[in-house]
Amino acid sequence: MPIKQRIQNADPYLRQVFLHIGLGALLFAFKPFAKVFFLVIMGYFLIKIVLSPPSKVTQNVLLGCAYFAGAEILFRMTKGGLAYEASKYLVILFVLMGMFYKGISGKGYAYFIYLILLVPSILVASVTLSFDARFRTNIAFVLSGPVCLGLAALFCYNRKITYQQIHEIILYILLPIISTTTYLFLYTPSIKDKLTGTASNAALSGGFGPNQVSTILGLGMFCVVVRLLLKSPNLFFKLLNLALLGAMTFRAFVTFSRGGVVAAVLVVAAFLFALVPRLKLRKVGPLIGSLSLLGVALLFTWNISSSQTRGLLDKRYANQNAQGVEKKDLSTGRTQLFREEIDGFLEAPFIGIGASRVKDRRVEASGEQLPSHNEIGRLLSEHGLFGIMCLMILLFKPLGFRSSNRKNIFFFSFLAFWFATINHSGMRIAAPSLLYALALLNIVYEKPALRRKQLKHG
Repeated sequence: MPIKQRIQNADPYLRQVFLHIGLGALLFAFKPFAKVFFLVIMGYFLIKIVLSPPSKVTQNVLLGCAYFAGAEILFRMTKGGLAYEASKYLVILFVLMGMFYKGISGKGYAYFIYLILLVPSILVASVTLSFDARFRTNIAFVLSGPVCLGLAALFCYNRKITYQQIHEIILYILLPIISTTTYLFLYTPSIKDKLTGTASNAALSGGFGPNQVSTILGLGMFCVVVRLLLKSPNLFFKLLNLALLGAMTFRAFVTFSRGGVVAAVLVVAAFLFALVPRLKLRKVGPLIGSLSLLGVALLFTWNISSSQTRGLLDKRYANQNAQGVEKKDLSTGRTQLFREEIDGFLEAPFIGIGASRVKDRRVEASGEQLPSHNEIGRLLSEHGLFGIMCLMILLFKPLGFRSSNRKNIFFFSFLAFWFATINHSGMRIAAPSLLYALALLNIVYEKPALRRKQLKHG
């Protein structure tokens, strides 16, 4: 059989995986292609949304959001995006287009209030930010994530999509993360040459921020586990997904940034918590088999990672330095940053100290550009009482929705990723905003078609 025909006959997932492995290699070999690829993909989804029949608009909007959320770190590493926050802006643009074509649910009004509550901090910042601070850039940096979340939640709230469509959305998040993983392997093929200690390592993270790379790889790990347990029809696909999971887990480990790995563990646990009670008895056996393979693969990956890092990885997760001495601060400085944010809240508990003022103060005090790692602390300090109201909406509105709609099997895992990520990395990337919004979807399960026997006449 000719090679071209074999490719055409291959499973679509298999083709997509190998295409994105090749894409990662191409972006490493020829970085200028990243801008071309960004523009092509952006144009593809914009055209697809505009030309969609009404029944396909919602899914195409969410697929565009999913792909750019998954590709955000890849575009940042390769400088392929039109702007640093380009993926967030595109998620915002796509959901606004979706609202234009499909409207929004009136029951999601709480997220409209949430967006309004963000405005006062901008007015306060116009007075409190230092003269040297670039007002528009700083405001956009801290508020693009919350605005992205609010608009995405407003679009997704109680919007119906099918069970197969949510799996397609998860796949579109995963595919560019496969390219990111490939890029990382090519960027630093030898781990031992780049070891510097137990601190987060940019050289092992594609030359980019280890925290953000670890976060996106943790999301990829969750997406692969979903496919391993629910979308692997035979042993070949189980092994393929285990290989992808092992590669992503290894690269997440060797960033030496624990946040994304811990988030992945929490999200997978939340997914299993929701999945197991729904399984029919005959499917429990295959699930146990898949989980056993998963456990063996992860143990093997840890051992390889430990060996490649000369045991430094073990010390990192034991909260020790390279000499084996236990560190005093498990949070690697994040606790002190959070305390500073609480001080800001106590200083101005009603209107807050203004958007981006926390970072601005750190520049004034130490000259270091240290953005917030904790979105909760940032909301409290920069928004004051309005920040507390925002948190109440973000925490309780999804739970209220869940009380009357329990169909979304990914509800707890999506929310777990959002909550875990905003507590160690803030909202620097679009992924936590998007996954929060996806938790608010109304999943419809297709009923199998009934086969009716035709009556014989005679």
